[in-house]
Amino acid sequence: MPASALDCAHIEATLVAAAEAAAAHTLPLFRTGLAVDNKLDTGFDPVTEADKGAEKVIRAVIADAFPDHAVIGEEWGTTGESRFTWIIDPVDGTRAFISGAPVWGTLIGFAVDGVAVAGIMSQPFIGEAFVAVPGQSRYQRGGLAQPNRTSGLSDLAPARVFTTTPKLFNTPEFAAKWRAVEAATRLQRFGMDCYGYALLAAGHADLVIEPYLNTYDIAALVPIIREAGGAIACWDGSEPTGGGHVVAAASQELLEKTLDLISKA
Repeated sequence: MPASALDCAHIEATLVAAAEAAAAHTLPLFRTGLAVDNKLDTGFDPVTEADKGAEKVIRAVIADAFPDHAVIGEEWGTTGESRFTWIIDPVDGTRAFISGAPVWGTLIGFAVDGVAVAGIMSQPFIGEAFVAVPGQSRYQRGGLAQPNRTSGLSDLAPARVFTTTPKLFNTPEFAAKWRAVEAATRLQRFGMDCYGYALLAAGHADLVIEPYLNTYDIAALVPIIREAGGAIACWDGSEPTGGGHVVAAASQELLEKTLDLISKA
């Protein structure tokens, strides 16, 4: 289905309403003595009532607006079967959430035939949202609304790079790829989770590189970056909506240079 055939206004309204419903659940729990569970027997993958409850209310908003669409969520799995899929990470950056750092966000993406074409990243504590539908990516905070536009940077040397932590590059092969990116770029910052991708879309960063992403970690961010003039792909150049090892860049040229760099590292 071409983008022109989608009811973009209805999709956008649903994204915003679902994010607002999630905020009403997450904000009262942020910076409180919230109980934290661990999803893993070995290691640490935290989950809280903020994650679980926010996904429930997001699903309710989507079901009311688009009852025939499929939904994929980090906490409650996959429901339905359709060409049209909503992909939810109710609290991306749960480690940041339980640490009181406002760089977590609610991610809701909308995909057609496996490619995300609309999405929102909402950071309700700061009051920011980054929203994309076909033909538009915008930033809003309070009464301010303005288009997102990447920096357009095409060279690696002056690039500002985000990754959640270099520890994600946890094999010799992956560590070599990170070291190559680090050596080729000017500035590296860590711990940003989804917020780093949003800052790239708004022109404040130039590259984000991360391995091991799930679809709910990245789907919402794909259209936010692309509609702002950026480029995003898996390390092998494939579509990133389904997750994988991902690079997001301020321009197609910068993406291609980065993919070439990491393929040779």
